[in-house]
Amino acid sequence: MNELGFIPVTLVPVVWIVAAYLLGSIAFGILISKLYGLPDPRSVGSGNIGATNVARSGKKSAAVLTLLGDAFKGWFPVWLALQSGMLMWVVSAVALAVFFGHLYPVYHGFKGGKGVATALGVMLAISPWLGLAALATWIVVFAATRYSSLGAIVAAALAPVFAWYLLPYQDYVLTVLVMSVWLIWRHRSNIRKLLAGTESGFGKKK
Repeated sequence: MNELGFIPVTLVPVVWIVAAYLLGSIAFGILISKLYGLPDPRSVGSGNIGATNVARSGKKSAAVLTLLGDAFKGWFPVWLALQSGMLMWVVSAVALAVFFGHLYPVYHGFKGGKGVATALGVMLAISPWLGLAALATWIVVFAATRYSSLGAIVAAALAPVFAWYLLPYQDYVLTVLVMSVWLIWRHRSNIRKLLAGTESGFGKKK
């Protein structure tokens, strides 16, 4: 008998990967905004479904719940795969599946968020120290500049370096590298605005 009883053992990794992608496709920013009676985050601010844009609604609790939901959905499948003794490549595939599920959700026309909180959840599952190092980087940059996007970009750029020193397995370092490259790519419009001096920062006048 295999891990799922009735599913052929060769298909078990596929089930894990598909399930992770479907979980990643759940947009907590949209769900939480509906529960609070707030505008759809895709229709306001930056149009992003993440916690930063939800925070612009003025409901900090909605933003916090969005952040926690997006981080949890990144953490849970990776943690579960590790606890279930999945092979390293399966864990890496699950991590990338949930991350890309957030970026390209099947439930919302494959138009999702930038993946910062979900990537954080994935890194916390792989290594709490890695996740905390990335989070600390974001906090320091954000505190100094008040730009959430800049904090995310710097954290993403440094995450592979942290992973190289903190993680014992190359598969997971490559996983972090892939997420980091995609995170920076997803922030390309923010990079242009930062260079032009037009990026919106918390507590900053436009």
